[in-house]
Amino acid sequence: MNRNVVFTFFLFCFVTICRGSGTDIALDAKATLLHRIDSLNLLIYTCLLTLTVLTIWVFKHRRVSWLHETGLAVIYGLIVGAIIRYAGSTNHITHINVNPEPGTTYNLSVPPDMLRFHFPASLPITPGDSPIANKTYAYSFRGEIVNVEQNEIDLKATFDPEIFFNIILPPIIFHAGYCLKRKYFFRNLGAILTFAMVGTALSALVIGALMYGCVQLMPASLASSFTFLDTLYFGALISPTDPLTVLAIFSQLKVDVNLYAMIFGESVLNDAVALVLSGAIQNYETRYSHDGGFEISGFLGAIGDFIGIFSLSLLVGALMGCLTALMTKFTHVRDWPLLESALFVLMSYAAFLIAEVCELTGVVAVLFCGICQAHYTYNNLSSDSRNRTKQLFELLNFLAENFIFTYIGVSMFTFPKHHFDPWFIIAGFITSMLGRAVNIYPLSFLLNLGRKPPIPVNFQHMLFFSGLRGAMSFALAIRNTVSEARQAMLTTTSLIVIATVVLQGGAATHALDYLRIPTGEGSNEESEALPYRDVRSDTPRGGGDAGGGQKARLARVWGALDSRLLKPLLTHARPPLTETLPAFMRPVARLLTTTHQYTQGDNTLRRTDSDSDLCIDDPQIPSSIDPQQLWPGLVDTRISVEGITGSNI
Repeated sequence: MNRNVVFTFFLFCFVTICRGSGTDIALDAKATLLHRIDSLNLLIYTCLLTLTVLTIWVFKHRRVSWLHETGLAVIYGLIVGAIIRYAGSTNHITHINVNPEPGTTYNLSVPPDMLRFHFPASLPITPGDSPIANKTYAYSFRGEIVNVEQNEIDLKATFDPEIFFNIILPPIIFHAGYCLKRKYFFRNLGAILTFAMVGTALSALVIGALMYGCVQLMPASLASSFTFLDTLYFGALISPTDPLTVLAIFSQLKVDVNLYAMIFGESVLNDAVALVLSGAIQNYETRYSHDGGFEISGFLGAIGDFIGIFSLSLLVGALMGCLTALMTKFTHVRDWPLLESALFVLMSYAAFLIAEVCELTGVVAVLFCGICQAHYTYNNLSSDSRNRTKQLFELLNFLAENFIFTYIGVSMFTFPKHHFDPWFIIAGFITSMLGRAVNIYPLSFLLNLGRKPPIPVNFQHMLFFSGLRGAMSFALAIRNTVSEARQAMLTTTSLIVIATVVLQGGAATHALDYLRIPTGEGSNEESEALPYRDVRSDTPRGGGDAGGGQKARLARVWGALDSRLLKPLLTHARPPLTETLPAFMRPVARLLTTTHQYTQGDNTLRRTDSDSDLCIDDPQIPSSIDPQQLWPGLVDTRISVEGITGSNI
């Protein structure tokens, strides 16, 4: 009898616990299902990248040049996106319609960040169950929905736009700065800055003005949703170029290195310029344009924001690069290459995050951090860390670029906020080409007035042809898709990116032949530090943006400052600071000079990094510069290594 009572009691407790935990079991099942869908989503992109890599190998083996890896990624993404979109799924999302309370301060323009769904206490649904206690569930803001009947995979196949800016874009931009052909970049610095800064701003203005005029001729439903600032923002986001396909073909065919440097240098800088410019347009809209009209004070303020944000972001990146150089110079972290490489990567990524936290532009910061890391920190690294960092960022850049282009293809079918308007799309294609033409031809004419040798006409045509759109344009377009205008911008931008990457990228070889741009074997003076090294130089030594004394004077001043102050301070390069700083600064010079700088030969740095000198090797510029040019009245402060205790910390 007692056994039956005990058994009945335990059975009752077990049933009660099972009933009470029914909610937890259901939530666990839901979480497991979401985990499986997340894994399937990641598996889809992993398989797409794997298929892209294998196809690239086949194309390289068969010497196929009419389709680049980014074009492959886009095409595969389109195919998989169509399958996901039209194959259907049984895992439909459950939903509850919720209406705002009367008198709420939130509206369509300012939606709440989160919804708290409150379930009050209630009686059990089934007799014998435990009462249901108060519960509150939080639902985060995802934006406007178009199709209520979406399934789980449709939503999971799309990512938070912040992932692009905070995780995917930084390694792409850093790799561009870290592997920059610095010698030819600075040889063509005038043209690159003109195309990247003046040209990008001019292109954005032309595209914005033309698009605003086109929009006014479109149906009223679309025209009413666009302001001039909206079309100007579209001009800013569609102006940056991403000629990855063209540059890869240039590398394979060994095209003139100065043409390569101009196209690559412009694409590196105009990404940063476009991001800062789009931010300045948004700042103008929020701070100054209250009634939608033009305000001269607001316009000048927006220009000030542009210059200030760009300059401060550049400064943050350069300081982080120089700080990393000092840390690798004055510590023995190079004795542990793994720690040294980890420090290098973390400091580089910190430059991006610091700029973002300070409301600056992380893309600009990480770009110039990469340039400084390559110019200074690279020379302090151990051989293992040099190889590891170059290969690591080359790999991350490859995967990130191809992931973005794959995602562009997939999102054409799965992203719920596309707005297809044929007239806006056609206008976007035409105005983007006109904006690119305004960027290249008038500015090339002005540059050729003082440039020796001038930019040839066929080079100008190739610069125009290389205006492919890519990752930065898409990332800026997908960042905000709340309004109908921004949704139309995203759709048009995605189509322009796909068309330019697949069609223009595939026709790059034929464009070189048609324009009679010479290709073939050539010398390369910077093969040691650069992944894109199969290029040739047909420009005479000393060719660049400007001839005569002005260029030599500017190069001489920068070369003197860099080789006799910055490099001895930030690296182990000679001459040491004790030979170049004034006599009264000798104690500081001794503190900042390592014993390695006294004992090594004069040409050690040049042997380890053939691209280490930003000062161009022009015949006009002396290889050695008198310290008197930097500090007049300088006395010889050369000291011997005897008696010097180790200055390494």
